[in-house]
Amino acid sequence: MKIPKLRAVLLPMVMALTAACQNTQSERHLTQFKRSAEQACYDRDTQPYTFVVDAHAHFRPFGGEAVPYPELISYFQPAGVLFVNAFGIGQMFSAQSGCQRFSVCPTGEIKPTIRNDVINASNALLYPNEEVHLTLSMSFADLSEPQHIAQQMALLDEEFGPAFTWMGEVNLVKQALFAHSHRATPPQRIDDWAPFMARLRGPGGGRAPMPLSIHADIGSDQAPTKYLHLMESVLARYPENPIVWVHMGLSREQTRLDPQLHIAILSRLLDTYPNLMLDISWRVLYEAYFRHAAIREQYVAFFNRYPKRILTGSDIVAAKGYQQRDYKREVEINSRINQYLDDEAFRYIALGQNYFDLMKLDYQAPEVCK
Repeated sequence: MKIPKLRAVLLPMVMALTAACQNTQSERHLTQFKRSAEQACYDRDTQPYTFVVDAHAHFRPFGGEAVPYPELISYFQPAGVLFVNAFGIGQMFSAQSGCQRFSVCPTGEIKPTIRNDVINASNALLYPNEEVHLTLSMSFADLSEPQHIAQQMALLDEEFGPAFTWMGEVNLVKQALFAHSHRATPPQRIDDWAPFMARLRGPGGGRAPMPLSIHADIGSDQAPTKYLHLMESVLARYPENPIVWVHMGLSREQTRLDPQLHIAILSRLLDTYPNLMLDISWRVLYEAYFRHAAIREQYVAFFNRYPKRILTGSDIVAAKGYQQRDYKREVEINSRINQYLDDEAFRYIALGQNYFDLMKLDYQAPEVCK
């Protein structure tokens, strides 16, 4: 068959399959995840493999304008995402600097601020929606200067009531910001976290423990485990706090970590600390690891072994100019590994049961059709 003729046959088929996938995603709605005896099973052969929960989405950028909140909210449900954990960006260029992007200010100072948390909470109150279940996360905490964190948490609670039910993404060590005056949190400061960590565990008022999402690079390609001791210190000091280790400790500074070593580290810590969970957001995981079949097989086996300890997310940063098609693309890329999970892991990870259990929400993932 000649190539033009082959294209004429295949193109309509591809377009039809794409449309079917998009239509199925757009038909996802919150009522399908309400606890119900009549809840239909999930057919993996005909329904999308993309995640239902975006537990790691930055509604605010490092500087400059954000995607308008009502517009951003409209991106999620068409992408098949029904549950969103709204981070700010805890570290921002100063308002006086005029910096908006790293490309414009490659060395401009970035400092933690409460600004984005106030904006996110205000927007959530001003623009309620019924299509997406939203969780608000406090992102302001400076882990190197923890003495005022509990007081700032109290200020947000006083202003917004129980709106915030999560903390993060906060930086224990993030090498990507070293050029912007960020440094690894000194080990001796970790003991000083005790007041705000106690408040996260539940200060009363009926609030469930608040998970803490931590960015903590394991190391770099030059020094594979240079910073691992910092995360180990946090887990040993605060084993009762629900902690989410974002990106499984990986980064653009570490794209060649031996998968066997990485999985051994994660397995040891998951076995030791029952309140530790991992977040598999960010396309760097796919680009550097999951897209390679031999490496992917190792992580799939790992996820199948720990199906109740993994959370999904996009890690989008909603700077002005970011569009719905960009979000759909991030969801699809960050979901590709879901295709290879066994049914139990798919239900807990891709369909969000881990998130519902962690947050004690009145939702449940449907069973996978047999």
